[in-house]
Amino acid sequence: MLRDQSAPAPAAETYPIRAEHDLLRTRHAVRAAAVAAGFDLIGQTKIVTAASELVRNAYIHGGGGSLVVEQVRSLTGRRGLRLTVRDSGPGIPDLTSAFADGYSTGPGLGHGLGGARRLVDEFHLDTGAGAGTTVTVTRWAT
Repeated sequence: MLRDQSAPAPAAETYPIRAEHDLLRTRHAVRAAAVAAGFDLIGQTKIVTAASELVRNAYIHGGGGSLVVEQVRSLTGRRGLRLTVRDSGPGIPDLTSAFADGYSTGPGLGHGLGGARRLVDEFHLDTGAGAGTTVTVTRWAT
């Protein structure tokens, strides 16, 4: 995605993911950012659900981390949100399995990572053994 250089830089906010109550706090922050970016109700629900899944993964599997919420605008004027979720956990050794519905290394149903990918327009994952995991997603409102 290219950003219009003449437009003001979008604000980015960072939220720590250290405790269970941070999961709810990040959901509220993403919903507020989605409303501000002009998402309709369905768009808000999709980006908040994706954020919830990714933040929960960082908390449960990565031992915590951070969420960065950034409003973005493309050269063509599309508005959206970019979310970056980072953790310093063990990384994901088998990405193919991690994206498969029903696969989980924890107590969850195993729909989080693949489900989050289906709810956004752009999805990028960077992980390595012992290097943690960073997931960056973008969903366009317009």
